[in-house]
Amino acid sequence: MTLKIDIDAGAATAPYEQVRAQIAGQALSGTLPVGYKLPTVRGLAETLGLAANTVAKAYRALESDGVIETRGRNGTFVAAAGDASAREASAAAAVFAERAHRLGLSESQALAAVRDALRASYGDKE
Repeated sequence: MTLKIDIDAGAATAPYEQVRAQIAGQALSGTLPVGYKLPTVRGLAETLGLAANTVAKAYRALESDGVIETRGRNGTFVAAAGDASAREASAAAAVFAERAHRLGLSESQALAAVRDALRASYGDKE
C-alpha cells in the first residue's frame, strides 16, 4: 500500500485542501491503515511539486482533525480513528501486524491467524 495523491492544478479547491481530503479519505477508508508512516512534509511536497508550506498546512489540518499524529523525529503516522474501543482495537491490530511481519508470516497466514482467533472469541457465527 502506498499513499496516492493527485493534485488538479485547475481545480477550484486549493492544493492543500486536495492533499488534506485525499489523505483523510484514504485513512478513513482503510486504504492507509492505522500506523502507516506518511512521507515528510518536504518529501511529499517535492513529489507533488508543491511548496512545503502547502503540505505542512494540510498535515496541520489532518492532525487537528485527529486523522494523523506526529511522533516527533519518528515521523507522521495515520492515527487511530473512532471511539476509545476502536482506537484500542486498531492499536492492538497494529502491534499484531508488526509482530506477524517480524515472525516472517505472509499476509494470508497472518489473516488466517486473526480469523481463527476471532472465531474462537466470537464463535462460528458466519
